[in-house]
Amino acid sequence: MGRLLDVSRVTAGYGSITVLRDISIGLDAGECVGLFGPNGHGKTTLLQTISGLLKPTGGTISFDGADITGARPRDIVNAGLVQSPQGNTLFGEMHVLETLELASISKRARHGKAQNLRRVFELFPRLDERRTQKAKTLSGGERQMLSIGCALMCAPRLLMLDEPTLGLSPRLKKELAAAVGNIAKSGVPLVIVEQDVEFLLSLTQRLYMIEHGEVVREIDGDNAPDHDAIMQLYFGEAAH
Repeated sequence: MGRLLDVSRVTAGYGSITVLRDISIGLDAGECVGLFGPNGHGKTTLLQTISGLLKPTGGTISFDGADITGARPRDIVNAGLVQSPQGNTLFGEMHVLETLELASISKRARHGKAQNLRRVFELFPRLDERRTQKAKTLSGGERQMLSIGCALMCAPRLLMLDEPTLGLSPRLKKELAAAVGNIAKSGVPLVIVEQDVEFLLSLTQRLYMIEHGEVVREIDGDNAPDHDAIMQLYFGEAAH
């Protein structure tokens, strides 16, 4: 299979503050990869740059062979590269069903709108039960489900998830993890940002550890270090 996403030596940040420094990651068609590392070291910035929300000051980004460096976010989404962002970014006054339908606004997504909606409700039965509720009345876990559901309504060819289980109870985290696993099994390639490395290893083939805006280690999921070794990666020898 060919390269689906290729981020090559990208530099980006906010104003005069550089966050990403010549960072390179890649993903093949049909592959899922994970990003982990300390908070505030560039993982979300990387997703925002790939999504076109931030303009890189150096390097290139290609998606399915096409150069998308600095492209408009709407054009990137229309190409099939879709991000489900971290946190509650929904329109609180909109109903669940309205929110999902709005997400399929592009011509490409509208074509499979009914099928994608059925798929979302199969993955997240809670959303089906709450289709007439306003987004602001949902629990944190339900809002995260809705955010991912919106991304799926865009008919992604590659889906990027930014800490999908952040702040969830163990029960909801397990439920959401199962849904993300089903998305991966359906053939949608994933880039997942998470702090829970064991969670990432259950879903992905490879991991990138990011520190200070750089990839400091690449881990093959088939030969991943154990929990203690991972803690050393995070905290050094003091983890003992």
